[in-house]
Amino acid sequence: MYKLLQQLVNNNELHAKWLNTLSFMENAGARKISLCEHPTKVNIIQLKHAAEEHRHAYYLKKQIGKINSQICSNYDNDELLAAKATRYYLQLLDIQTCRYLKENFQLSGEELKYAAYLFVTYAIEVRADELYPQYQQVLTEKESKVMVKSIILEEEGHLEEMIQQLKTFHPDWEKYATSILTLEHKLFDNWIAYIEKEITNA
Repeated sequence: MYKLLQQLVNNNELHAKWLNTLSFMENAGARKISLCEHPTKVNIIQLKHAAEEHRHAYYLKKQIGKINSQICSNYDNDELLAAKATRYYLQLLDIQTCRYLKENFQLSGEELKYAAYLFVTYAIEVRADELYPQYQQVLTEKESKVMVKSIILEEEGHLEEMIQQLKTFHPDWEKYATSILTLEHKLFDNWIAYIEKEITNA
């Protein structure tokens, strides 16, 4: 992952598309959180997460201007890296998580949506906790004007909040979360492989 990040940061066009791709992911996450909301029983943590993920999407989009303000103005396929895999990554994780939770907890309706929110968000926060510090390390080494330190701090807070909510959801939550992390790991590796293939063939 470190070598790929170096390759992306070294190329302005690829770097801009990488930022735009991360922005798309953050925006998709925020929208997914909102879709999981109960019509009335919405807690403040859920609102906070949706708001902060939207802000991350905006912040990453703004960072593109430090590289080239003329590109990546939207989320069209040609302005994302591995567009198809990018668009399906979170969606597939949500589908696979819902299937797993149905089998293990016999949940449905609003209960299933909320449980999926907890476990999917947890998996994404674990990933963010690994990805963004690596990315920031490369940015620092390359003396880039782009920074993601503020996102790192907030994602760390999100992860702690998700752990507390999962503890309330089930006393043995870690066993189930490990299975969801395995699903996410496969999807992430697939996504990265598509990005590597795309930039190699460009």
